Amino acid sequence: MSTVETFLARIQATPSTERDQVLDSALSAFLDFGIKRTSMGEIARRAAISPATLYRRYESKNDLVTAVAIREAHHLVTAVDERVRAVSDPAEQLVEMFVAFVSASARNPLLSRLLATEPEIVLPRLTTEAAPMLAVGREYIAAKLREHELVSDPDVVAEVFARLALSLALTPDGLIPLDDAEAGRTFARTLLPLVGFP
Repeated sequence: MSTVETFLARIQATPSTERDQVLDSALSAFLDFGIKRTSMGEIARRAAISPATLYRRYESKNDLVTAVAIREAHHLVTAVDERVRAVSDPAEQLVEMFVAFVSASARNPLLSRLLATEPEIVLPRLTTEAAPMLAVGREYIAAKLREHELVSDPDVVAEVFARLALSLALTPDGLIPLDDAEAGRTFARTLLPLVGFP
């Protein structure tokens, strides 16, 4: 079992109601104060549990930050899936998937706040330590590609799309349009043949 799988298994072992309560409280505190200024005591207070209970579930604030980030990634995937399901053509589903991932990432309130106020904390988590969040996006994209048998190597195509979407979310200023959905779709259609799409 990989490190990511082990970590996810430990999070999933926490009862879902309590887990959601803790992660909601952590997210709220991070949005109010940032990561550095948020204490485990503040998160426990907001979650209406004791600090000892919080530390039994999450050994450190670092673990809790990772859990919040992974849940945010899952929420992003859910939002993307709603948009993709509204498109019937399999090839256009992939185009919509890319545009939805980029636009949803760029508008994420926690990501926007942390990039502006605590880049030294969030940037390593979204670059050298980004494996858990990339895995969420990659697995979703690869599953869609397999469902429609769109490419010969769905894992590689999914990896490229997930990494490019993350890069665009981190550095939105450039020639690739992020605010214009139709221009984003045009770019995605241009990109597809470069990553193995027929």
